[in-house]
Order: sequence, then structure tokens, then C-alpha cells
Amino acid sequence: MTFRHFSISRRTIAMVAALAGTVSLAIGAHAALSLRALDAAKAVSTEQSADAARRASRIALVIGNGHYPDAGEPLTQPISDARALTTALRRDGFDVDVVEDASKDDMARAIGRLKSKIKRDSVVMLFFGGYGVQVGRESYMIPVDAVIWKETDVRRDGLSIESVLEVMKERGARAKLVVVDASRRNPYERRFRAFSHGLAPINAPDNALILTSATPGKVAEDSNGSHSVLVSELLNNLTAQAGAEAVFNKTRVAISRASDGEQVPSVSSSLLEDIRLGGDAGS
Repeated sequence: MTFRHFSISRRTIAMVAALAGTVSLAIGAHAALSLRALDAAKAVSTEQSADAARRASRIALVIGNGHYPDAGEPLTQPISDARALTTALRRDGFDVDVVEDASKDDMARAIGRLKSKIKRDSVVMLFFGGYGVQVGRESYMIPVDAVIWKETDVRRDGLSIESVLEVMKERGARAKLVVVDASRRNPYERRFRAFSHGLAPINAPDNALILTSATPGKVAEDSNGSHSVLVSELLNNLTAQAGAEAVFNKTRVAISRASDGEQVPSVSSSLLEDIRLGGDAGS
């Protein structure tokens, strides 16, 4: 039997090796590009999911009450304040439920809706503009259908601010923000034997921040503008990306200076972290 011997030149071996290297590089490059595309897609998806989560975890209930039958004339600012604040909060990623000229049932239902939305990572904000009354060292938001002749009527028809904070706490809200523009001279005070002006100090539970339009026991006169002084300054400060505590304190200082100390809002804080408001807020 005769065997033929095949000889392969060095040039042929080199060409085969080069071709194999080229194919290997092409396969590697394709794999790398595929991995980069996959990583990029994952990054976009993660960023979108994180953004959606941030937006979903920012909740606000905004109440503006202006038409009280017992008042000599309607309050014009609370409703315009509620609308302007709603626009600003929605711009900054809040899921806002806004209620105007709310009865007691309207307010109770709104608080129920708020409660159902709160999760353990939620940043929750309550705004109330209208009449507020303090009874027994507790401050009450007054609905437009309240029938008030004595202090017990306030407890029956009003809604305690502290009770809403308790709802936020029970649901495990991450942070609780409250703005109350209700330190007005109200139409019920002449009916009480003993009456305390303004609002009582509002106790802040853990990780809460509270802003009221005047110091406890004081009243603030409404301005002539379309918005209250408190909301006007708050909106001005919301345009900058800043922490909620800084925003509330800047609002307080601006109002105090502008009024020469006649109106000094109250800020009470037990925040344990920096909660961002305004701009592209992400916390």
C-alpha cells in the first residue's frame, strides 16, 4: 500500500491561522456589542423603573376650602392656593388628590384615598387652606358644612390634623410633610365662652415636618393677592432643588422679614433624612 505525503507550506499555515484569528475577533466583537446593548437596555429599564418608583412614592392631599356659610364673605385664596400648589407638586412628581370646598364627608373620603395609597417608602404631604380651630390643645381643619356653636361641635365636625398624621404613621410612611394655612380669625370665635386664637402646636411624629402660617396662638391676616403669603413664598422656594426642611425654613424667614415680624410661620421638624422638594427631586 502506498501512502501519499502531503506537505503544507508555512504560508498556508499562516493564512489559516490569520483567518481563524479574524473569525475569533469577529465573534468576540459581536458578543461584546451584544453585552453592551444588553447592559444599556438594562440601565435604561432600571432608570425608568427607579423614576416610576420615585413618582409612585410621592403622594399629596391638597384641600382648599373657601365658601363657608357662616363667614361674611368667601375666602378667595385657599382654592387658588390649592390649585397652584397642586400644579407645582405634580410637576415635581407627586400623585396629588385635590379637593375644593370640601364637606366633612369629602374630607373623610379624601383621607381614606390617601391612606390606601401610602406604602412604607412613601413621602406623604398634606396641605390644608381654610379655617382652622384649636380645641383642647389640638388643631382641627374645618369643612365647609361644619355647624359650629360650641367647642364640642369642632370635635364633631372638624378633622384633627394630628389624626391625619397618625394615619400616615400607621401606614408606615417614609416621611410626613404638612402645610397648614389656616391661622385665620374665624367666624366661630365669638360663639365660644373661652377661645384661643390661631392653632395649637401640632405634635410632629417621627420623621415629620410641619409648616403653619403663624406661630401657635397667633392669627395671620389675608393679603390682597390671589395667593396667601404662605403659599406665595412656598411656591417661590419650591422652584429650587432643595430639601423640604430648607424650603420650609426659607419660607418662614421670608415671610417674617417681609412682615417685619408681624407674621412668623411655625416650622416643626423631626425629619431623620433629607427629603428633596422642587426641581428634579429624587428623594
